Amino acid sequence: MNVTKKGYVKLRRLFKPRKKKAGLPPGSMVYTGEKKADKIKITLLDYDENTVTEKKIEDLSLCEGLKDKPSMTWIDVEGVHDVSLLETLGNQFGLHPLVMEDIVSTDQRPKMEEFDDYIYIVLKMFHHPPPSRGQDSVYITGEQVSIIMGKQFVLTFQEGYEGDVFEPLRERIRKGGGKIHKMSSDYLVYNLIDSIIDGYFTILENIGEKIEDLEEILVNNPQPKTLTTIYELKREMIYLRKNIWPLREVISQLEREDSELITESTHIYLRDVYDHTIHASDTIETYRDMLSGMLDIYLSSISNRMNEIMKVLTIITTIFIPLSFIAGIYGMNFEFMPELKERIAYPIVLGVMLVIAIFMLFYFRRKKWI
Repeated sequence: MNVTKKGYVKLRRLFKPRKKKAGLPPGSMVYTGEKKADKIKITLLDYDENTVTEKKIEDLSLCEGLKDKPSMTWIDVEGVHDVSLLETLGNQFGLHPLVMEDIVSTDQRPKMEEFDDYIYIVLKMFHHPPPSRGQDSVYITGEQVSIIMGKQFVLTFQEGYEGDVFEPLRERIRKGGGKIHKMSSDYLVYNLIDSIIDGYFTILENIGEKIEDLEEILVNNPQPKTLTTIYELKREMIYLRKNIWPLREVISQLEREDSELITESTHIYLRDVYDHTIHASDTIETYRDMLSGMLDIYLSSISNRMNEIMKVLTIITTIFIPLSFIAGIYGMNFEFMPELKERIAYPIVLGVMLVIAIFMLFYFRRKKWI
């Protein structure tokens, strides 16, 4: 999760190094991410209006000819670390070497590229794993999702994190009879993108709840740990913005794209998912502004607490100044001091001190200093 022992998110998660690819020719497939699983899982969903076929693919020879089938084919690949296996699959579907290079380079910016017979889309899917022991539930992990949209096929490539947001979509396909069985590949791609963006709102909702809790803590009892949490949340918002903001351009480009792969009936759905993307981006900007303001609130709260403490200490010190003065006078060892021989001299002095202290407290309250 790229978190240090102190709980700070490492900056390198935002800007991954690319040393592995330095000096290599274009199209060189080098996996730049972290290996998430030992074995790549490939799932096939083939369907039309009447039938649905789902199976795990162990032998890539089974993928031969799927590109030209009349039914809709969705191949989901979980894990992109096996470069030779992905290269074989890419050759079967006629994918450009630069596309295959981008699939295994897991630090791509969200984008869309159109080729002769397919469209390549890359975006990020986010996960909010449960907090590890001793850590708060702030951290977000993201994985790159690459989508290839052909005439009658869709390929998706995930990095291999456990679980994804596509399971509800798979269930809809398995049940059959829905609109997705009657539409072309662009409608399936719309559903994939929409599922990913819906997942953004789940993440943002969790962050929003965290921000609300922070606001209450800031007002009532700010602690040094609170400042750490604010900086962690700001880093997460930078990470989210870096990967969601460019998606607006991708969806807008898809909506305006004059391609035979995108039907007219799908444009209205793309406009809807574009609105969702704008909403997610605006929410991120709002949270960033709130977190920036929280830093000012934290400093103000700490300053106010310090001022309150100093005010109490100043009042106590001010009250004891005249009392110390009286005690100092009667602490002098002169022989002929007044009232030294009086029996009630000591109670009188204590009484005078008490009257002075009460008078000063009354005066401070009347001035509204306390």
